[in-house]
Amino acid sequence: MRLRVVYDNRTVEPALAPAWGFACLVDDRLLFDTGGDAPRLLSNLRQMGVDPMGIRAIVLSHAHDDHTGGLGGLLGTGVRPTVCVPRSFPAQFKADVRRRTTLVEVDGPQEILPGVRTTGEMGSEIIEQALVVETGNATPGCAGLVVITGCAHPGVGAMVRRAREGTAGEVCLVIGGFHLMGAPRRAIDLVIADFRSLGVRQAAPCHCTGDAAMRRFAEAYGSDFIPVGVGSVIPVSHGRDPAGPRRRPREEG
Repeated sequence: MRLRVVYDNRTVEPALAPAWGFACLVDDRLLFDTGGDAPRLLSNLRQMGVDPMGIRAIVLSHAHDDHTGGLGGLLGTGVRPTVCVPRSFPAQFKADVRRRTTLVEVDGPQEILPGVRTTGEMGSEIIEQALVVETGNATPGCAGLVVITGCAHPGVGAMVRRAREGTAGEVCLVIGGFHLMGAPRRAIDLVIADFRSLGVRQAAPCHCTGDAAMRRFAEAYGSDFIPVGVGSVIPVSHGRDPAGPRRRPREEG
C-alpha cells in the first residue's frame, strides 16, 4: 500500500503544479480530498500515471473549496466513485453529487474500504473528518495506523485521539494539514507534545500547517519527519522506511 500526494501548495517534482489545497491517494483506489482546482488535479494525476477510473471512493474532509474544488471536474471524466462527506455538508453540494454518483453521508466512524475508515464528524464551528488507514506493520515495530487530515480544524491531536479509539495499534504516521499556520511557538510545541503522548511515530505536515510549524516538527522529529508535497509517494505497508526519498518540496510561486 502507498500514499501519493496529488495536490498541495508545495511540490517535490518540477513537472507537477502546486496550488493551495490538498488531495492524497490511498493505494490508488481512494482519494482523500480533491484540492481546489480540477484542471490542476487532473493534470497532476495524469503526470503521476494515475487513471481516475481506478478511483473507487472519494472522502472529503470538510466543505472548504480548497478540499472540494476538484470534485466536479474529476466526476466530469466519467468516473463514478462513492463520495463520502460529513452529514453536515451543505444540502446543495450533496444534491449536486447525488445527481452524478453515489453519496454517503457520514456522522460517526465508518469503514469506507477494507482497512480504511473515517473518524466521523468532529468539531463544532467547522465540521471535519479524518481518514484512518490500518497498515499492519507499516514500519518495523509499529503495527498500527496512518491518519490523514485535511485541515484538522477540530485540532490535529483530537483527530489522532479519535482515530485511535477502539484499536490497540500505534499511530505510525500523521500526514496532511495540521492547521497551525500563524500559531505561536508554544501552541506548536503543545501539539508536538500531544503527538508524542499519543505515540505518533512519524509526522508529515503540509498544506495549512505553516512554515514555522513545519520547521518545528522537523526539529522535533528529526529523521522521523517526512517533508511532502505534490508528487510524494509514501509506502506504508512493507516494513521499510515509509518516507521514501526525502526531497525538499518546492512551494507554490
